[in-house]
Amino acid sequence: MTTPPEFLAVGFVSKPHGIKGEAYVQPLTDYPESVFVPGVVFRSSVGKGQAPDSDAPSLRIETCRRFQKGYLVRFDGASDRNEAERFRGRYLFRALAELAPLADGEVFYHDLLGLRVETVEGLAVGRVREVYEMQPADLLEVATPRGKILVPFVAEVIVDVRPAEGLLVIDPPDGLLEL
Repeated sequence: MTTPPEFLAVGFVSKPHGIKGEAYVQPLTDYPESVFVPGVVFRSSVGKGQAPDSDAPSLRIETCRRFQKGYLVRFDGASDRNEAERFRGRYLFRALAELAPLADGEVFYHDLLGLRVETVEGLAVGRVREVYEMQPADLLEVATPRGKILVPFVAEVIVDVRPAEGLLVIDPPDGLLEL
């Protein structure tokens, strides 16, 4: 198991949009409607930082509206395209404590990292090392004594997830555990 992060990336500022200070933001959360609303304050990071930069300014949403697969956001102080350009390439972070609690059966992907993986019969498989967001299903990279395997993160395979116990139980289809 890993220590939970203090902040989670919830969006990425792609580019300015129009001339009135808006920027196009790609949501990186399953619940963008609770994150992208006026008044919300983000910490930000430039590049692929895992946490907000302490030197980067906080960004407060002044206005926000849905647009295509993301949001058009105007942050406080941005009244034209040039000012919105300052935010290009920034990841937007929220404190984990500020996010809505998860529903029953939901888990943050960072909570899966390091979990011990066992089959429903109790056979030890390995440990979760990485989570890959893929289509049609996300994949868990599990390090086993014989190498790495990829386990689909789907209800037909994942039987139980118990982060507090450090355990993930799978019912692997034939051949999944063979390298």
